[in-house]
Amino acid sequence: MSIDVRHVSKTFNGFAALRDVSLRVAAGELVALLGPSGCGKTTLLRVIAGLEAPDPGGSVGFGGALAEARRIGFVFQHYALFRHMTVFENVAFGLRVRRGPRRLDEAQIREKVSALLRLVQLEMLARHHPHQLSGGQRQRVALARALAVEPKALLLDEPFGALDARVRQELRRWLRRLHEELRITSIFVTHDQEEALELAERIVVLNQGRVEQEGSPAEVFHRPASEFVMNFVGSVNLFHGRLVQGRPVFETAPGAPATRFCSRPHELEIETRRDGGSSLPARVVRVFDAGAHVKMELRGREGQAWHVELNPERYRELGLRSGQEVWVRPRRFRVFPAGDGSFPREPI
Repeated sequence: MSIDVRHVSKTFNGFAALRDVSLRVAAGELVALLGPSGCGKTTLLRVIAGLEAPDPGGSVGFGGALAEARRIGFVFQHYALFRHMTVFENVAFGLRVRRGPRRLDEAQIREKVSALLRLVQLEMLARHHPHQLSGGQRQRVALARALAVEPKALLLDEPFGALDARVRQELRRWLRRLHEELRITSIFVTHDQEEALELAERIVVLNQGRVEQEGSPAEVFHRPASEFVMNFVGSVNLFHGRLVQGRPVFETAPGAPATRFCSRPHELEIETRRDGGSSLPARVVRVFDAGAHVKMELRGREGQAWHVELNPERYRELGLRSGQEVWVRPRRFRVFPAGDGSFPREPI
């Protein structure tokens, strides 16, 4: 089932949480709503779920049907499990309260819940209560409960926000495999860039109630549509100067407008000697040599902070150490005219 959001705005006591948001989620797609706190992502999810009504003029459609025909599973950030019920009864709850021709008898309920617990790998904990489970296990129970009613769409609000980093990583991979198996149209809210890049098929970046950019993880990361997106999705180093014959020069001519150069940490090059006007002096402040890449914090002569990632071979070749003076230049960059959030050109 596809989801169509058309010109949705939402105002709370004069505050515009959403401003004319439109987007389409294809059937079977896994989409992340990504953005900082207060950008409107959870409000948008609640409008899609029917928990909030959009301002007049906006609408949400499901596969051509009106919002009233929605059949949606919702997974809350803090699980919202019934503490007095066992794992089995939590998952069975939506089936037991079902009315009409889709109501199941007890044998069918037990068969369906058992199958769901096997799917989320919790069949051995069916008789346990929520307080006896880990955070990751509780999240899987909440997901099984949402799946029990056979939703046509699945909405998840910060599904891993309350978990530690290791469990979050494991559950992201598990949820991705589950989605590939079930192919339920799914939208999840997150402020974690790594989570969105790793899990989603498409990312919608929100800023101040508006859609700043939408695209595949690769598009959003490598071809950000604005300086906000580049700053929010990954680390960024900022330089000021001017562009001369396609090369950055970090000296601004009198009266000439300043140009902003943005580069990712892995797009910076370090040398122990100066490389003409396209490099800047800096001092190595810290070295983090634990992981697949060596991460370094540099400090410019005017106090600028820059972060660099090198592969271990290049780091050893340069023989760098804390306190050493080096020269840094962007090997690849994106250009932002001062005071303008748009890109006049492709990354260089």
